[in-house]
Amino acid sequence: MKSVLVTGGTGFIGSNLVDALLGRGLDVVVADQLIAPNTSPELWKRRLDRYHEICKRHKTQPKLEIIDLSIERERLKDILTKNHVDTVFMLSAVFGGRGFVDEQQGLCSIGFAIDQNTIRACHESGCVERISSSSSACVYPPSLNKSGYALKESDVLSTGEGFASSDNLYGFQKLMTELTLQVFSKEHGLKTSSCRYLTVYGAGEFPSTHAISVLCERAVRHEDPFLVWGSGEQERGFTYVADIVEGQILAAEKVADGTAVNLGWDKRYKIKDVVNMIIEIAGYKPKLFFDKSKPEGPFSRALDVSLAKKLLGWTPKVDLREGLEKTIHWMKEQNL
Repeated sequence: MKSVLVTGGTGFIGSNLVDALLGRGLDVVVADQLIAPNTSPELWKRRLDRYHEICKRHKTQPKLEIIDLSIERERLKDILTKNHVDTVFMLSAVFGGRGFVDEQQGLCSIGFAIDQNTIRACHESGCVERISSSSSACVYPPSLNKSGYALKESDVLSTGEGFASSDNLYGFQKLMTELTLQVFSKEHGLKTSSCRYLTVYGAGEFPSTHAISVLCERAVRHEDPFLVWGSGEQERGFTYVADIVEGQILAAEKVADGTAVNLGWDKRYKIKDVVNMIIEIAGYKPKLFFDKSKPEGPFSRALDVSLAKKLLGWTPKVDLREGLEKTIHWMKEQNL
């Protein structure tokens, strides 16, 4: 990799990826949308400020292209050729937390256009050699989210449940992008890969839409009573953002045929235990209120990461407590 483009590069995971790539001395271009369907002007300014801070830290000039990837394929192709981009990381998505995935599937469908335009522009540019995409554990059948079972890459579409074989339209959109990348690898020689994320958290997430960031924000503000969505019995494997970034870069370097790999922790924690860990780190003891009327998503979800270990030499390094401490420390610095 020499010249890299990151779509969604001002977002939570995207900005961490840009930081890591600049740290490797690469020429990095960011493509992102000025006002996305779920992005306020205030949020965009915070993202933009963070991107400029990252560039300043690495003593490089910002290269930011404001673009709507869902409709501007030709413009993206021009950006790729102008900057002689050889590698593209696809992180653009219309996404929110659990409620968004359940209740805003129409907005999630924009991802089809974003990803198809990005892949075709890469192919048509003639300069892009490899594409690495962010996928999701939402591609897996919800019926397999069981306590004690770790989801394997081969579990996709394995249950014969039709449109219930992925987690809502968002899961199918990610799965179709994986398939498209495999096809373009086979038919056109592009080196492609996909990484299936699970419950990513860490310093730098705003707005707080995912469980960990929301809970950490409430703890930093010392909210009492302390609201928790669901019963608290649901369990997840949580993955710190730095581990995700490392895995995504390794996938771009080592996978060429569109193979999708899991990136996540196979160790599960009940949400109620995570909450207790968070408020302990925050240093207070509020009364907990579990709102069972709120969506809590799959009861149990964790990933088998043996394929990532085999193909990439990757395993997560940041355990949950260390990651929570880093996240809460960052939030206190930001006065959230």
